[in-house]
Amino acid sequence: MAQTIDARGLSCPQPVVLTKNALDKAPSSCEVLVDNPTARENVTRYAERAGYRVSVSADGEDYRLTLAK
Repeated sequence: MAQTIDARGLSCPQPVVLTKNALDKAPSSCEVLVDNPTARENVTRYAERAGYRVSVSADGEDYRLTLAK
């Protein structure tokens, strides 16, 4: 089961830092919850540069990013 990171309410770069730390510990996959487009874009950019596939879905006002190798 993939780890879920709840980064809602956090400003950048905190969502990216939390994502990086989680992937350093369990590099296969994770799910990140964010609540603003800037965090969505920054986490997506980081993950893609690190070699992850990113799937984004809207969940109300939140975004669910699924990262997988």
